[in-house]
Amino acid sequence: MARYDEPICAYQKALTMFKSTKGKNHRSVASVYKRLADLYNKIGKSRESKSYCEIALRIYTKTVPGSHPKEIASGLVDVSVIYESMNEPDQALELLRKAIKVYQNTPGQQRTIARIEAHIGVLHFILGEYVESYYSLKNAVSKFREIREKKSVIFYIALSQMGRACVQLYAKNKAADLFEEARTIFETEYGPYHTDTLGIYSNLDGTYDAMGRKDDSIELLEFIVGMKEEKLRTINPDMDDEKRRLTELLTESERVKSRKTRSLETFLGNMSHIFLKDQEINILER
Repeated sequence: MARYDEPICAYQKALTMFKSTKGKNHRSVASVYKRLADLYNKIGKSRESKSYCEIALRIYTKTVPGSHPKEIASGLVDVSVIYESMNEPDQALELLRKAIKVYQNTPGQQRTIARIEAHIGVLHFILGEYVESYYSLKNAVSKFREIREKKSVIFYIALSQMGRACVQLYAKNKAADLFEEARTIFETEYGPYHTDTLGIYSNLDGTYDAMGRKDDSIELLEFIVGMKEEKLRTINPDMDDEKRRLTELLTESERVKSRKTRSLETFLGNMSHIFLKDQEINILER
């Protein structure tokens, strides 16, 4: 904690100076309160952090001559991040929505709005609000497509997260489409061995399994396990789970094949019997 004493002291001095030179409601004062809130949050003093957040927000939400909307919206987003880190996603969501309203009145902010909507979608997902998550992410993805922002990391994440929301809403076909699109992008941008690409593979594998596309699921899971073992040499608890799932899928697949084989043999046996009876009838009729 001692290493934070010096920056806290420096911010307190800056606060005094800005108040005297620019006024207590100036955005520079709000910015210092925001930084103090962040510092106190990092050292575990949430009460002090919330107090500074509230002061900063009172300044950001006041209409002061010379205030730039972009700075106000950016300040709201920064404070929302602090609330999110304090495990207060509802408060964070409220601030992000306010930030979007401010940005909507500022030209050329589609990219920023899309990023915020994607963040809102992720927060809704964390809260278990999957319908709201889906629509927020859908809006974000649509905006990214409109502005041709398809090489942004946040676009890939939004696609993947939207797929996860679809899984929770039992929209498995839509989820598979989204994961497949994300897979293509991640493979192109990062390659098949990147951690995020592996995450997409896992999501897609689970979706295929839920859709009953067992062969596709097995093929993808075999690739994941083999690649981790041979290329990455990963030692990870997830590996055991993936190997167990692969074994279960292969076992189930063999059972299905066995049942199909037996059914086919029974079917052919019945057909042979029918054929022989027909032959007998034909012979008797002669």
